[in-house]
Amino acid sequence: MAMPWEKYFRRALQEKLLNRCREIPEQNADRFRPLLRLLEKRQELADADRDLRAQQEVFQTTMAALKERREQLEQKEQELKASFVRFGKFLQDAEDRRRCAWWREAGERRRASRREAEALRLRAQLEALQRERARLQHRLQRLEPCARLLGQVLKQLPQFQEVPELVARFDALADARAELRLSERQRLGELEEARARLQRLRDAWQDERLRQGQRRAQLLERLEAARERTLRWESKWVQIQNTAAEKTLLLGRTRMSVLNLFQLVCQHRGQPPALDVEDTEGQLEQVKLFILDLSAMLASLPPTEPTAPAP
Repeated sequence: MAMPWEKYFRRALQEKLLNRCREIPEQNADRFRPLLRLLEKRQELADADRDLRAQQEVFQTTMAALKERREQLEQKEQELKASFVRFGKFLQDAEDRRRCAWWREAGERRRASRREAEALRLRAQLEALQRERARLQHRLQRLEPCARLLGQVLKQLPQFQEVPELVARFDALADARAELRLSERQRLGELEEARARLQRLRDAWQDERLRQGQRRAQLLERLEAARERTLRWESKWVQIQNTAAEKTLLLGRTRMSVLNLFQLVCQHRGQPPALDVEDTEGQLEQVKLFILDLSAMLASLPPTEPTAPAP
């Protein structure tokens, strides 16, 4: 590791001073000491300047070498980058060529598989057509007696000129028969549905009839209960009317008795009746006052000795 410049100069200066001090005699040391120190300082400065220049030259040389080396490294870096770019382009081109070749090969494989599938499909279609041809030939052989029979029937039916006309008429009749059967099945289904709906209505009517019968019985029970309550309340009303008549008769008798007592009190007092005939309460109050006065008078009388019985 390089020593710092300050330490290097200090160390060199100390070594030189020690060497100079050893060379000077002892008797002249005190007299020439300042001069020696000055010379030593100058010498040290000169040496330091020389060393510094040498170090600067070495540093400049080193910096130039480093600069040259850096330029070389930058040039190599640029060359490497260019090489990397060329190599990347080469790899990209190779990858593109490989991909194109792979796509071409995949396309060839797909086209080959499609051609093979098409060949298989056409072979299967050919086999199906051959089987259909064999089936049709077998059917033609089987229907050949029918064709002869149709020819004979066509001769007996002059209104039909060709066999297709006869077959078309037969197909029309068959379609009409199928439609009639379908219509008949639909009518039968509708009839069954109507019967089921009628049965449901009958069941519902029976249930409703039972409910209405139960409701009629409940209403009859309520009617009988209402009649019983009516009879009971009518008997109570008759009793109430009878009781009211009896109370009214008793009240009339009581008022007549009160009126008679009031008239007797008025006759006893010798005063005409001052109250209304209907004022029963006032009459009772006057009778009550008369009885109280009479009781007070009787209480104020001295007691009488009992008379002896006659001999």
